[in-house]
Amino acid sequence: MRHLISLSILSLLILGTLLSPAVDAHDENDGANQADISVPIKTAAEDGQQLNSDDEGEINTGDNAWILVCSALVLFMTAPGLAMFYGGLVRRKNILGVLMQCIFLMGLMTVVWSLVGYSLCFGGDGPLIGNLDHLLMKDVQLGWNEGSNVAGAVVEMEGTIPRLTHMLFQGMFFIITPALICGAFAERMKFSTMAVFMVLWGILVYCPLCHMFWDGGLLSSWGAQDFAGGAVVHISSGCAALVCALMIGQRLGHGSDPMPPHNLTYTAIGTAMLWFGWFGFNAGSALAANGLAASAFAATHFSAAAGTLTWPCIEWYKDGKPTVLGACSGAIAGLACITPASGFVSPMSALLVGILAATCCYFACTTLKSKLGYDDSLDVFGIHGIGGMLGMLLTGVFASRAVQNLNGGDPVGLIEGGGFELLGIQLMAVLFTIVLTVVVTFILLWILERTMGLRVSQDEEMEGLDLSLHGEEGYINLP
Repeated sequence: MRHLISLSILSLLILGTLLSPAVDAHDENDGANQADISVPIKTAAEDGQQLNSDDEGEINTGDNAWILVCSALVLFMTAPGLAMFYGGLVRRKNILGVLMQCIFLMGLMTVVWSLVGYSLCFGGDGPLIGNLDHLLMKDVQLGWNEGSNVAGAVVEMEGTIPRLTHMLFQGMFFIITPALICGAFAERMKFSTMAVFMVLWGILVYCPLCHMFWDGGLLSSWGAQDFAGGAVVHISSGCAALVCALMIGQRLGHGSDPMPPHNLTYTAIGTAMLWFGWFGFNAGSALAANGLAASAFAATHFSAAAGTLTWPCIEWYKDGKPTVLGACSGAIAGLACITPASGFVSPMSALLVGILAATCCYFACTTLKSKLGYDDSLDVFGIHGIGGMLGMLLTGVFASRAVQNLNGGDPVGLIEGGGFELLGIQLMAVLFTIVLTVVVTFILLWILERTMGLRVSQDEEMEGLDLSLHGEEGYINLP
């Protein structure tokens, strides 16, 4: 019976996607809507404008309000979202260590971003990395014009929103990406080494990728598409996580001692928070409150929903019981996979993306991980790395001109008749991201291993990081 139920659910999902009507981007009745959502994404304005703050006609207040809300949503994903999700998955003696990593990185990466990170991502027009035009928030924060013609506050613009808003939104991605990596070395990495590694990794891996995809750099010139961070966030963090897991080594007792999640209630709550915040992650990447944002919002939700059903159905079929952890993992897999595609595929295609994401990530976190024997504590590579790679490739398969007209009205993705061009470009971008991330991450960890050391002592690991590194306990047994 359980086999019948699980197969029925999956069949309904697949049937729904196959029977969904195709949308003609050139339908006369939908012309206005198509014009509304066929806009550039996540690309800084070519020529920044200087506007008097009193000139309100140049700032779209609706767009600005939406992106500010989305900025808060993405920050909400790191803490409490990711902190709760990861915190529930570790053993009880390490929960504070995980929470501390997430909260500390919110502060640390924000400071790095304000000093130099934003400039390296969105300064200049170099092919590999930005310049120092915006060092220390130059031409980002509000300024004052002493000119003889017009005196007053100056607002630098990025499209229809102030550059300051753009900086805040993008900065939240800079926070959560390294925080994701922490799941790979949970319960065993030195806190001091973690902090130094994340700063260097953010500057040397995240900033170049961000610039190359989202600010007219090399990968953008290839025509590679990453709407909200499939490569920039998920492939980079997932591949870095795998390198960390391999170089730091397995947890003491891994493979012999049971290491179940200590509080799946926290993980379930964290999943709900991440799902909620992900709307800001993806829909906010339209950088406007428009039809594209609505489409990305719907695609995000549909993919997460399909993933939430698919993973536990696989468990139900194979093991006889659908699990809470499986539902949570499936949701995150669907969200990670749809991230690069959310601004290019229809919501109905997103259902199939979620099914494929949960299926591939399930086998990556079980079969692949077991055969290779690495200890990626919280399956960062299996969910985010594999999910990001798959999402980038599926963008080339399901991309629709009705969502974004990337090709002058001609078909874009493989399914709608655009051929293999975009799929090939996406594959090259995925391989480039993997190589850059793996090489730089390995070099950084190699240096840190020989200078600071990567891992806590055996005694500290056995005691738990809460007490050994922070002198606190997450749970106090009262008499």
